[in-house]
Amino acid sequence: MSEFTTYELIDHVAVIVMNDGKANAFGPNMIAAVNEQLDRAEAEAKAAVLAGRPGLFSGGFDLRVIRGDDPKATREMTLGGAQLMMRLYGHPQPLVIAATGHAVALGAFCLLTGDYRLGTDGDFRIQLNETAIGMNLPPFGLMLAKERLSKRYLSRATIAATMFSPAEATDAGFLDEVVSADEILETAQKRARAMVELDGAAYAAVKQSLRGPSISEVLEGLDAGLRTA
Repeated sequence: MSEFTTYELIDHVAVIVMNDGKANAFGPNMIAAVNEQLDRAEAEAKAAVLAGRPGLFSGGFDLRVIRGDDPKATREMTLGGAQLMMRLYGHPQPLVIAATGHAVALGAFCLLTGDYRLGTDGDFRIQLNETAIGMNLPPFGLMLAKERLSKRYLSRATIAATMFSPAEATDAGFLDEVVSADEILETAQKRARAMVELDGAAYAAVKQSLRGPSISEVLEGLDAGLRTA
C-alpha cells in the first residue's frame, strides 16, 4: 500500500502520511493502507501522527465508488470507512492528526478522531458538506460531531454544512491549533512526543473509558445493519 501512504518511525512516533496524488480519498485502497500502517504503529511505536500531503488532508470518501454502479462496493467502502474512523477514535496510543490542508466530509470527521488536531494556516476549508450535496450524516459521524464539536457550532457544522477556515475550525472544535505549513509535521511530532511521556497503559485505559461505550454503540449498529441487509 506504499502508493497510498508512507510510514516513518521517529523517536517512538509513527508518522503516517496519506498521499494518493489526487484527493486523498478514503477509498478501499486508502482505508486498507491506513489500517495497515496503524497495525505497524501499534506494534512498534508509542504514539502516531496521521497527516495528508501539503495542501490537502482528505476530500472524504471516494466519490467514484459512491457514484458508481456497484452498490456492494459502495456499501463495503462506507462500512470500512466507518470502522476505520472508530479505530482511530479508539486508537490506544496518543494520536495526533495533522490537517495539512483541506479536510472535507470524511476528512473532516477524521479530524474529530484525533487526541490532538493541528491545522495548516492558509486558505483552506474544513467542512462537513453532506447536507450541501444531498447526503445524510452517518451515525458514526453524528456521534463524533456531538462528542468533539463545540455546542455553539454543532448545528452550523452539521445541519448547515458551514465552511470553516482553519482559525474558525479551531473555535468550532475541529482543531486544537493552527500552525504554518512549514511547521505542521514537526509540530505534530512534537505534540505526539509530549504525550509519549504519559503512562501508556493509563492513557489507553482512560481513552477507552471515555470513548469505548460510544464506539461500541456505533459498531453494534454497523453489525446490525449487516445482519438485516
